[in-house]
Amino acid sequence: MTDRPLEGPVVVTGGAGAIGSVLVRSLLERASEVRVIDNLSSGRREHLTPGPGGKKALLTVADLKNPASYADLFRDASAVWHLATNPDIRKGMSDPRLDLEEGTVATFHVLEAARRHDVPRVAFSSSSVVYGLATVFPTPEEYGPLQPQSLYGAAKLAAEGLLTAYAHSYGLTVHIFRFANVIGPHMTHGILPDFFDKLRRDPTRLEILGDGRQSKSYLRTEDCVAGMLHATERSRDRVNVFNLGAVDQISAREIGEKVVAAHGSRARIEYTGGERGWAGDVPLQLLSIRRMQALGWEPRWNSAQAVDQAIAELVEARGVRTGAGPGT
Repeated sequence: MTDRPLEGPVVVTGGAGAIGSVLVRSLLERASEVRVIDNLSSGRREHLTPGPGGKKALLTVADLKNPASYADLFRDASAVWHLATNPDIRKGMSDPRLDLEEGTVATFHVLEAARRHDVPRVAFSSSSVVYGLATVFPTPEEYGPLQPQSLYGAAKLAAEGLLTAYAHSYGLTVHIFRFANVIGPHMTHGILPDFFDKLRRDPTRLEILGDGRQSKSYLRTEDCVAGMLHATERSRDRVNVFNLGAVDQISAREIGEKVVAAHGSRARIEYTGGERGWAGDVPLQLLSIRRMQALGWEPRWNSAQAVDQAIAELVEARGVRTGAGPGT
């Protein structure tokens, strides 16, 4: 990353979340002011730690679907980083309106606020799930047709459509980042918290959904943020689309074995069967990151290293007694 400052205040939606809070800390080193909008449904105030010299982000607790409660924060902003979303893909499958409201509708209101206040740039956290069941690996950004398997993926793809339309209709510069599985110290959902929760409830067995052969790329939060900043500083087309991921994969079975080992290797691993873990799951995922590499970016961690680091952080945060099963 470079230290080039931003031209003015920046807005970060979802800035108290697992990825957003890491981004905010980096932006505090670059921007004159960082304005965070978060409804705190999964984000936490304590994630917003001060930056250099004690500089703090301004947090506004608001619902993106109620623009009157936050629209003034876009005044004089130089960029918007739109990361707010429903973080739990499976939850959206049981509540079909959730991703429509928290994804597509919320994105529309963010774009309208940016348009009305002449904010020139918007960066958006999309996802690898927009590719659906890809048949080309590593999957490049130009892959198609895009056929999401989950409502979360559909909402992300619809939001991408809104961003490109606003870019071409109103002159915004947009950056769309399609993430692999992003993991780090503040994550609240996904395979690792799920495995830790299961072993806390029953230290003798770990259930893995599917057959355990699901294989995906895992990216550290720090790498994700570094990649976004790197790309926004070096690519200024009207619409910029980038995959962000590691260069390799790790299977659900391997992750389960690592988590069991971190708990003392006492639990037996059981599988529910089938190639998918749950309806809407994408069992195989590996993104091509050649566009990012062409800009000079590489992830620092591979998938296994990212998983190992996240497991160590969860062990410490949850008080797991290694060698004796999970702590209480």
